[in-house]
Amino acid sequence: MDLSFTEEHEELRQTVRRFLEKESPQTAVRGLMETERGYDDRLWLRMAEEIGLPGLVVPESYGGTALGPVELAVVMEEMGRTLLCSPYLSTAVLAANALLHAADEATRAEILPGIAAGRTIATLALAEDHGFSEPESITMRATPDRSSFRLEGVKNLVPDGHTADVILVAARTAEGVGLFRVDSAAARLERRLLPTLDLTRKLARLVFKGTPATRISTGDVTTGIRRTLALSIAALAAEQTGVAQRCLEMATEYARTRLQFGRPIGSFQAIKHKCADMLVEVEFAKSAAYNAAFRAAEGDDEELLLAAHMAKAYCSEASFHAAAENIQIHGGMGFTWEHAAHLYFKRARASAVLFGDAVHHRRCLADRVL
Repeated sequence: MDLSFTEEHEELRQTVRRFLEKESPQTAVRGLMETERGYDDRLWLRMAEEIGLPGLVVPESYGGTALGPVELAVVMEEMGRTLLCSPYLSTAVLAANALLHAADEATRAEILPGIAAGRTIATLALAEDHGFSEPESITMRATPDRSSFRLEGVKNLVPDGHTADVILVAARTAEGVGLFRVDSAAARLERRLLPTLDLTRKLARLVFKGTPATRISTGDVTTGIRRTLALSIAALAAEQTGVAQRCLEMATEYARTRLQFGRPIGSFQAIKHKCADMLVEVEFAKSAAYNAAFRAAEGDDEELLLAAHMAKAYCSEASFHAAAENIQIHGGMGFTWEHAAHLYFKRARASAVLFGDAVHHRRCLADRVL
């Protein structure tokens, strides 16, 4: 399989990079991460109107740009480089893919145009208190109530769950796993922002106490939810490579310019080895993430699952190690609040456990190949 990018992919990368470097500098990131909402509504709308990012994987019939997992990986990688504060993972990745792969046509026609236009913020609630996101781990039950359903239970670590206009919930029914829509103002729904390590990505805990919900799927949608999760994991792995790449760039730039005993610290063997190890890990991480994206584009679910587990396992450890070594190479400066190193470290650590840590994904990978 050819993992090389086309000229169009590189043009997309440069367009997104220029936009984010201008609109999401460190000052903007630091300002937004301190707010409860966690993102800029005007910037989100501009992302939709100027370069069509929220509707990247949305078909043209719903107002999107009809691109695929490879283009999504390119965009997510660039977002990781700048630590963009936005509901992109929740809305354009999780919710959009859940609608495309598990929801009925009427719901897709109603919600996807709003996502593509930047008017609707949506999310998908999968994980519960046990922390696992796989459809087999879902225990929340949906109980029929006349023409609707009632949801009882907890969904945890829901990206942007405290601000989303539309909440998609995976719950168990008599037929298997179903997908349900819950309005943000629904009765008996509690939404609480979690105090997480990484303030640049907001996560919430949702408590359903007989909350009214509308079923938007038919039959058992385990396969659709599993594919949605795999696509989201692959996208997150690409974002992790962006974090790792930026940490490598920061570390090597500092190693070239910081003088000690009249020499750049990059000339010392210990620093050379650290930078060389980071480079190798970052390149391997890119290979794993790109492999998952191209496998997703081929449409083979089994190959996608294997590639997604592999990418998440490797990219989680590579990005965290790169972020940690970046701090070490910067020395005392790397530990200060004013320096950006700790922001990348926190994003790398939080992303490493989102949707399961490296150990979990290696276990899932082993279960599928053994």
